[in-house]
Amino acid sequence: MLLHERGVAMSLRVQFWGTRGSVPTPGRKTARYGGNTPCVEIRTDEGWLVILDAGTGIRELGLSLIDRSGGAPVAGDIFLTHAHWDHIQGIPFFAPVFQRGNHFTIWGSQSLERSVDRVVRDQMSPVVFPVSFEELDARIDFSTIAAGERRSGTGYEVQAFEVQHPGGALAYRFSEPGSERSIVYVSDNEVGAPEKYQSGPDWRMRFVEFVRETTVLVHDATYTTEEYDHHRGWGHSTYRDAVEVALEAGVKTLVLFHHEPRRTDEDLDQRTEECRALVRSRGGNLHVLAAAEGLTLTV
Repeated sequence: MLLHERGVAMSLRVQFWGTRGSVPTPGRKTARYGGNTPCVEIRTDEGWLVILDAGTGIRELGLSLIDRSGGAPVAGDIFLTHAHWDHIQGIPFFAPVFQRGNHFTIWGSQSLERSVDRVVRDQMSPVVFPVSFEELDARIDFSTIAAGERRSGTGYEVQAFEVQHPGGALAYRFSEPGSERSIVYVSDNEVGAPEKYQSGPDWRMRFVEFVRETTVLVHDATYTTEEYDHHRGWGHSTYRDAVEVALEAGVKTLVLFHHEPRRTDEDLDQRTEECRALVRSRGGNLHVLAAAEGLTLTV
């Protein structure tokens, strides 16, 4: 069951703060769906904070967290899918890390060529940023999670899966302990072009099983089919790819994500309708919508 949040008490509450891929694209043509790069907030029933990716959307989230805290300490887990710039560039502008008493654990893939600790510290080196990591007032810990691994947090369980993306990236499946409801977050993933990756011949089958019957699937939908011909191996999927996987896996709701920087609000309206038409043509019962900054769902 999926509802737009209107005071309904349910398991996981999800809010989108950044939905764009690659580079921020502010402006009147992207005002409805947003121009910030990836960042999604999850709240458990216990009120624990989980943040998915730290693109430029995390700046506005940070200001909101401070306002909502009423002066109380802010704590949470930040799960990075990978270390590409559009997924980490907001960390130095995340206001809560500059406040003493706050505490965050930043999670990253165990298979990164450079540790998540090193990645975060390096982007705050004096060469590229005026404030060093060591000057941050909040407590920040680092931890890793491997593909296939399951972890338990405060009011949630998470499982990781290795997706197809240059340099490697993870997808995450979050659920409440004992609940069948779940959300799967797949920010960057190329469903096609298996020859470009060393994922094995059964990768697609394993990926479909990973997202099987999830309540909400947030999935990369960067390209049209026509655009994809010129971007094969770049690590991103088409709208049709996302719909096909969702239908095959019996997903309840598909949220199109990682919008191509040139995509206007009107373009996204059209692409979303095309996806819905594809679902109808297959006789499916899949609900499709495009991620927009401010969109809030309960799972």
